[in-house]
Amino acid sequence: MSERGPLSRNHARYYLENAPSLVWLVVVNAVAILVGIRYYVATMPDVSTFLWPLYADSPTALFLMTLSLVTLWPFLGDPLEEVPMNLPLAYLHTIALVWLVKMGVWTVIALNLGFSAYFPAVWAYFGIILTHVGFVAEGALVPHYARTTRGALATALLLALANDLLDYGFGYYPPLRYDPGPALVIATVALSVCSVAVAARWLPRL
Repeated sequence: MSERGPLSRNHARYYLENAPSLVWLVVVNAVAILVGIRYYVATMPDVSTFLWPLYADSPTALFLMTLSLVTLWPFLGDPLEEVPMNLPLAYLHTIALVWLVKMGVWTVIALNLGFSAYFPAVWAYFGIILTHVGFVAEGALVPHYARTTRGALATALLLALANDLLDYGFGYYPPLRYDPGPALVIATVALSVCSVAVAARWLPRL
């Protein structure tokens, strides 16, 4: 694994330096956000609008990634090495990567801990897992244009752990077909830490 993650630089250039590819990524994300929000709205309890960004975890991850990608639009055609970077962008890109990795892997773990509640439904199991594995694949693009700082990593960790507290301490975890037990809670907290560790490993420092 390189310092810029598992995706080759040439593949990253194809998706991030070309207008059609980058626009396509943003459009796909936007559609996925709408699909995800529809799912949460259809299954959600009475959740305050102010808590939606933390309750609707997967749409939030895609929204953050979409914002991260949109910051590249003014520099389309420029080499990735020339994309400007500043501290606010470092925070945005870091949190986007952490959320994508966390929610992508979390979904795989959650559905397999409740395997009998989902398998063998084609969409409820295979479709959801496949789309969420795509979160991690898309997140592998981030290190090719982003930077991070210790402050950004620490903030991402605090936000991820706060989200875990909201989910399992106050019952705002994503809709599941089973009641989450200690195994999922422990896995989620560990995943918050591991996702930040991945970001720290993949992202160059500002």
